Amino acid sequence: MTKLASYESHEGKKDIQIVNYFKGDYIGFQVLKSVIAATISFCALFGVYVFYNFEKLMQDIYKMDLLQFGKSVMILYLCTVGAYGVISYVVYASRYSKAKHHLRNYYGNLKKLAGMYDK
Repeated sequence: MTKLASYESHEGKKDIQIVNYFKGDYIGFQVLKSVIAATISFCALFGVYVFYNFEKLMQDIYKMDLLQFGKSVMILYLCTVGAYGVISYVVYASRYSKAKHHLRNYYGNLKKLAGMYDK
């Protein structure tokens, strides 16, 4: 009984919040948040790179192929965001499955406890 109360007051709150969503909705929303965070992070790191190499970029701007530079930055962005999205999908799918499993065990234990009270 104390084990059930402890679960309900700590991990149970998180698990209930997770399982209130459909699996696809929960994972999709979390992956969307992750992709947005990855985009912001990539832009910030790219800005730092540009500011750090600003002098070199300004000297070579007329010599470099800007279209090729833009393509390489875009490919790097897509690879970064794609990898981050896949990792996020795996992590959040695992979290959803674990939460559902924990709640299934919790409800089973509640049924056992109710049966003990009935006796």
